[in-house]
Amino acid sequence: MRRKNSEKKKFKKKLLHKYRLVVLNEDTFEERLAVKLTRLNVFVISFLVAVFLVAITSVIIAFTPLREYIPGYSSTSLQKQAMTLDFKTDSLLNVINRNDVYINSVKSVLRGEVSAVEINKDSIYKAAQSDAAILDLKPSQADSILREKINNEDKYNLFDTATSITNFVFFPPVNGSLSAVFDPNETHFAVDIIVPKNTPVKATADGRVIFSSWTSDTGYVIIIDHGDELISVYKHNSSLTKTQGDFVKSREVIAVSGASGELSTGPHLHFELWYNGTPLNPSTFIDF
Repeated sequence: MRRKNSEKKKFKKKLLHKYRLVVLNEDTFEERLAVKLTRLNVFVISFLVAVFLVAITSVIIAFTPLREYIPGYSSTSLQKQAMTLDFKTDSLLNVINRNDVYINSVKSVLRGEVSAVEINKDSIYKAAQSDAAILDLKPSQADSILREKINNEDKYNLFDTATSITNFVFFPPVNGSLSAVFDPNETHFAVDIIVPKNTPVKATADGRVIFSSWTSDTGYVIIIDHGDELISVYKHNSSLTKTQGDFVKSREVIAVSGASGELSTGPHLHFELWYNGTPLNPSTFIDF
């Protein structure tokens, strides 16, 4: 017990023992500065200095631009750019999804899965964004009567649509004789042009390729969107020279004619024109 008390007294004495820090002139040994210190004072001052430095460093990191130069802290401008790019990426994904819906609808027409369809981007996009579970898709009786009347009387009336596309200049995709004409009553919404195999098929007008692929019924098919709801379709090709997304000029070669597809009866080009979801008679606008 006495030994422990003795050790405590010695430790306390060491902490409180006074020392003198003296600064002397080396040449004259003149005393320039003298400071009385204890070990306890040194510990306390060192601790306070350390706390002060930590506090100053934290303030600099939190409230000044210098933090951007410290590893692990991202730049504010880079964060803004990342957020902007994230928003743009999300918007592009939405556009891609909507275009996929549109292209799938076009494929359904080409495969013959539907007898007639309005290839209208706006209506397809709205349908893609709607929740089918909460929509009542059953037409009313009045709506059914109106639809039947329009289908029977005005569906293939080209008077209005023809006057709406007079600004377009069409060029024949190929030159040849017609083996089958435009006949809506037989659901043949195209003209079949007899041409030798491997004849170059050209774009009828400027536009962008929205479909370029193979289908079992109509073989190699390419579809061009000319803008203003006008679409041209080229079927039964032996090969395609353009891919989806390509921009083409009028009279630019886009395919090579052939007799591909199960529905083909020989080398020819099956050519369609659609305006605002309505099939047009190509012979009205083009001299083959």
